Amino acid sequence: AAVARLVAYPITINPKTKQAFTIRNQKTFIATYDKIITPAIASVIEKQRYEDLFVNYQGAMFGNGQVWIIGICRTGDCQQTDIKIRTIQHTQGTQNTAAR
Repeated sequence: AAVARLVAYPITINPKTKQAFTIRNQKTFIATYDKIITPAIASVIEKQRYEDLFVNYQGAMFGNGQVWIIGICRTGDCQQTDIKIRTIQHTQGTQNTAAR
């Protein structure tokens, strides 16, 4: 539930792949957590060091692109933002067979 609160919905898991699926809300994220946060994805998150983050206009990348976080505007002028997970994908070498 804690991880589900950190996600920007809707989110497409494994975007632009044959394994892509969309999660529209926290309840569905929690129900499919094991298909989304695989041991490979969890390892990337756990091992990520702040000083090794890749950051550009699209957000901050964990690992080799397995997870991306972005700032989401909470107000029209973007004076208040939330940091949310925008992308979760199983990059080459870490395919998630459970989501197939």
